[in-house]
Amino acid sequence: MSDASADLTEIDRIIDGHRTLEGPMLPILHAIQHAFGHIPEAAIARIAHALNLGRAEVHGVVSFYHDFRETPAGTHTLRICRAEACQAQGGAALEAAAQRRLATGWHGTGTCGVTLEPVYCLGLCACGPAVELDGQLHGRVDADRLETLLKEAGA
Repeated sequence: MSDASADLTEIDRIIDGHRTLEGPMLPILHAIQHAFGHIPEAAIARIAHALNLGRAEVHGVVSFYHDFRETPAGTHTLRICRAEACQAQGGAALEAAAQRRLATGWHGTGTCGVTLEPVYCLGLCACGPAVELDGQLHGRVDADRLETLLKEAGA
């Protein structure tokens, strides 16, 4: 069996395991992302068909929620808080520094293997600007501290 057909088989297995839940789309999407690291394009049509929805409806959910990815993430994930409290404490400058350092925009992956994602609150409002690097939260991050964190992560 080819990798593509194995992927489709796994997608179908995930859908079948969740389709009887009330409001099954989000659990299906989370399970597929957990299995593949992203939502493969082939999954959109299969989910839509299984749930009797339009492909645009499924794609709309995937693109609306920031936790879903349409492409695989890099070896590291950097999430920068874009909420008002972090913006008021220098978040825009941090975002610009991160985009320059990684040479990518939001939802992109730099050549160093870091995927850059926006998030709208990390719960560190008093310690902004805040970031999450590979699941670890960090507060009061500026461009210099970000560089240190990335180097420590091997990026």
